[in-house]
Amino acid sequence: MASPLLTLPSMGADLGRVEQALRSSVVTDDAFLTEVASHLILAGGKRLRPALAIAVAAAVSAGNVEASQDVVMGATSVELVHLGSLYHDDVIDEAATRRTVESVNARWGNLRAILAGDFLLAKASEIAASLGTEVAGLLAATIGRLCEGEIGELQSAFEVDRTEADYYASVEGKTSALFATAARIGALVAGHDRPLVDAATTYGLRLGTAFQIVDDILDLTASEAELGKPTGHDLYEGVYTLPVLLTLSHDSVASGELRDLLGRPIEGVELEKALGIVRSNGGIPGAGAAARAQVDEAITALDVFPSTPAVAALKAGAQHLVSSLPS
Repeated sequence: MASPLLTLPSMGADLGRVEQALRSSVVTDDAFLTEVASHLILAGGKRLRPALAIAVAAAVSAGNVEASQDVVMGATSVELVHLGSLYHDDVIDEAATRRTVESVNARWGNLRAILAGDFLLAKASEIAASLGTEVAGLLAATIGRLCEGEIGELQSAFEVDRTEADYYASVEGKTSALFATAARIGALVAGHDRPLVDAATTYGLRLGTAFQIVDDILDLTASEAELGKPTGHDLYEGVYTLPVLLTLSHDSVASGELRDLLGRPIEGVELEKALGIVRSNGGIPGAGAAARAQVDEAITALDVFPSTPAVAALKAGAQHLVSSLPS
């Protein structure tokens, strides 16, 4: 089911303009660089971050308003950062596929994937600079936070004593920061009053955190066909997410058994056993409750906005994120 954000009357046309801007932004005199930089753009995607920027920009309008060109370009810059980070993530993870197509690193090698990812980040920064110094500084700081979040996750790999605070710090860097920036850029470029800009930022931050928690739950519960990667991939990589940490925090026999399995690479029977323990000992519903709490905070942050179709869609979009989680 599509996010309610995507059902706003003008959203389809506005995202179509973002799509065109994404494609044209990476066209260069070098045909090979254009091909590599366009690879994941052409593979498609949900474009949730651009949609967030566009919806926030429209949040004070009572009617159906087409996004300005500056809003479209702000949304484009955010998606370029997201895409550039995916190029780099796939190198780190040695991923073979992304969005049902061959990953850039698998097709052209790590060096070209890294350079193409850098190119996408550079194009994002170029667009942001055209929108003013505050937007440019914000996007640059966000790229830094993405790096900090990823480093934090790498540093804690296979660490069974990883804390929930460590988890949230990493999530806020690697995922939530870009959601917050998408919302903030939409508000800034649309010229919203400063209290609305700050409220939109809080909404994006909490939405991004909920998004990552839900993603981490699905990594442990969804099928390989649904995920597009093996179930429990994070456990295999030594990335212990909130459902795992909550299971480990219980004073129980199951928690001890899980702790004995972790701290090293596991696969096969051991991985299946670890997945079974996490699924049946409170970690999944506990993480689901945490995601819902983040959504509640996101929705509350929007109380300072007027009652408009875009604000209703932003609230519904947040609720939609957790609607399929088990109670």
